[in-house]
Amino acid sequence: MLYHFILPLKEYLSFLRLFQYITFRSAYAAVTALLLVLIFGNIVIRWLRALRLGEEIRKLGPESHQQKAGTPTMGGVIIIGAVLLSISLWGNFTNRFLLILIGATLSLAGLGFADDYIKSILKKKEGISARVKLLFQVLIALAVAMLVYVYPSNYREVSMVYLPFVNAPILDIGFLWVFFAVIVIVSTTNAVNLTDGLDGLAIGSVIIVGVSLGIMAYLTGHSKIALYLRIPHIPEAAELTVFLAALIGASLGFLWFNSNPATVFMGDTGSLALGGVIGIVAVMIKKEIFLFIVGGVFVVEALSVIIQVVSFKLRGKRVFKMAPLHHHFELSGWPEQKVVVRMWLLGIILAILGLSSLKIL
Repeated sequence: MLYHFILPLKEYLSFLRLFQYITFRSAYAAVTALLLVLIFGNIVIRWLRALRLGEEIRKLGPESHQQKAGTPTMGGVIIIGAVLLSISLWGNFTNRFLLILIGATLSLAGLGFADDYIKSILKKKEGISARVKLLFQVLIALAVAMLVYVYPSNYREVSMVYLPFVNAPILDIGFLWVFFAVIVIVSTTNAVNLTDGLDGLAIGSVIIVGVSLGIMAYLTGHSKIALYLRIPHIPEAAELTVFLAALIGASLGFLWFNSNPATVFMGDTGSLALGGVIGIVAVMIKKEIFLFIVGGVFVVEALSVIIQVVSFKLRGKRVFKMAPLHHHFELSGWPEQKVVVRMWLLGIILAILGLSSLKIL
């Protein structure tokens, strides 16, 4: 709201013109979210512990995980709360992309919160059934895709599909783009959820992907840079940089508490919302395939689960010692911290690869 209250005063105090710049508001959105998490993180964690929202650990997993039993979960409320408070200060609420993203974030966080509540408070291990959870994810993703598609403003590239390293659309799929967008959003949402199995793994990977998408959102929203790089220019995409900056700041703060040994887990409240944000931003800025590269860690984790399930059903044999893939490495003798750091390094390499696709052809 600071943007709307302060920017009109720029005629009287020239330095307030800074508020019109995406870079200025993004920087302070990140700092604000980071400080909010660091200041209030311990308070929320104590509250979650008082509610006895402890994580139950599967006995089939690595033995080292049993000591994590009872660690407070549902810590995603810290991240989402900090992001929303920060964006309420630094965001431009006339931007429809920002409003859509906020609505979807709240919806997915609410779905995750309901699942965590059923598991932790009602002590029903199954939580919300997989089918019901998937149904709500699809409905949320469909609503987002339709809002982006049917009200494109001057966003003519909405149904185009772009490939990294190719600076022109390869295909216009028309209304089928809506279903394509739903698949991207739902897949990313669940991939992040599957990756959230080791201390710091999911949140660290989200930071890497968030930085990559933040850079692309800024470039896509800047007319001159977009023209120079020959990427689609989407004016409303620039404001997404502010949201992603807040997300990165909040995630860095959460990593302070979630790094090994974690004092809190994000739970589905965080993982579903964060995965959704990544997928939604990617479809808004036409970087769906780009996300497949920079989010390679999430892709590999999700594929490992799919391969494991299909192999067991068809052959009665498992490909991995345990899925998702990070548990396979643990059971192969890798310490948890080494698995996490190596996954982060892979994520950084893939992010560099994805960003290197700019201005190639």
